[in-house]
Amino acid sequence: MNYSFFFFTFVAIILHIMKKLFSVLFMVLVASAAWAQGNTAIDELKTDPRKAYGTDYPYQFANPQLTKAPKGYKPFYISHYGRHGSRYYWNAMLYQELANLLSKAHERGQLTKEGEAFYEKFMAAKEELQTGVSELSDLGWEQHQYIARTMFNNFPEVFKKGGNVLAISSLTGRCVLSMSSFCQELVQCNPKIEIREQSSRFTLDGVVPSDRQNPVKHSFPKATPRWEQNRDKFPTDESLRDKIVKRTFTSTDSLPGNLHHIGSNLINLYTSLPSIGHEGMMAGLVTDEEIAAQWEQSNLGSYSWVFGPQYEMIPILEDIIKKADAVLSGQSDHIADLRFGHDTCLGPLTVLMGLNGADKDPEDPYDVKNCYQNWQTGKASNLQLVFYRGKKGSDDILVKCLLNGREASLPVSTTQYPYYRWADFRDFYTARCNKNKN
Repeated sequence: MNYSFFFFTFVAIILHIMKKLFSVLFMVLVASAAWAQGNTAIDELKTDPRKAYGTDYPYQFANPQLTKAPKGYKPFYISHYGRHGSRYYWNAMLYQELANLLSKAHERGQLTKEGEAFYEKFMAAKEELQTGVSELSDLGWEQHQYIARTMFNNFPEVFKKGGNVLAISSLTGRCVLSMSSFCQELVQCNPKIEIREQSSRFTLDGVVPSDRQNPVKHSFPKATPRWEQNRDKFPTDESLRDKIVKRTFTSTDSLPGNLHHIGSNLINLYTSLPSIGHEGMMAGLVTDEEIAAQWEQSNLGSYSWVFGPQYEMIPILEDIIKKADAVLSGQSDHIADLRFGHDTCLGPLTVLMGLNGADKDPEDPYDVKNCYQNWQTGKASNLQLVFYRGKKGSDDILVKCLLNGREASLPVSTTQYPYYRWADFRDFYTARCNKNKN
């Protein structure tokens, strides 16, 4: 009997079975990973429903654990872009329209019990709200203090000897004050830090390129996300607006505004209240959980909103690269370059840079939540690029990206995530910028 034949046949069968098992196991792991990724956003909402506020979500005072740098590497420079902190609602019309609406409903007896309680609280705060339109709130100031101190504590090597910092801001007051809060806190951490603060048309290209007052005029192509081709696959749900209106008014007959607009105003007010210390104003009318239940729909709109003007942010990305190159070449002695602007810039910038896959542009509307979540562009949201140098005399520079204090992935090849070689980063994004200029 040929035992060798049977032996090798048996081994071949075992290997074939093992190969099949490994293939199945691999597919299960891939499917599990995809399922986990697809449910990440929803799981986060369950943990913190206020994330459904999207761009109204206030910055959280947290300090996530960061991955240690590879051996021998130390941080020496930071490039930053931050949105202004929490503020009163940006448009005076919201407060004016609600004041008019509630006053008429109160006079005509068209408010529910909960609506009357809301009316009293709103009218008591009316003067404050209308005076504060678009202004930075106390919470907004505190958010940037916290972010600055956290940056200082996380990367002491950058700041311990002091040094020069340039901070530039949009021309809007809430951004200027956010910059001031941040910079004052850094100097409190180390008085040896010298900061030049600038809010000027000269520097708009590096912070708000699309500002009408920017003397540098650009023309960039607009982009349309692919999910919009399948918009009909995601049904629109207006039921929450209807519920809030019915909880507030016994009738809306003869009241100004259509139901959709009234409901939208009420939701916009509700999500703005935590930023100004008036969370309880609309008790009994709407809950965070209800806002969270319709978040995916609002997130789709947000994705289109940030996806379209992404190429208009090319000057910001080029400013980041230019200033980093100046530091690396010795032409600049900055230990940090800080920028303070708006969600209208930071949101599109995250798409342009593909932070955490924001540039994936899925066709399926239900996949958008897996690559972009609008709460990442909330109040005081920020991007930090931290640069690391190896041994003295080495030209090998690494960079790590933080989005709202958490390590973020980039569409750049790396073997040591969350760290990327600066040369690879620079080449990748320079090519992306050049490709998308008119």
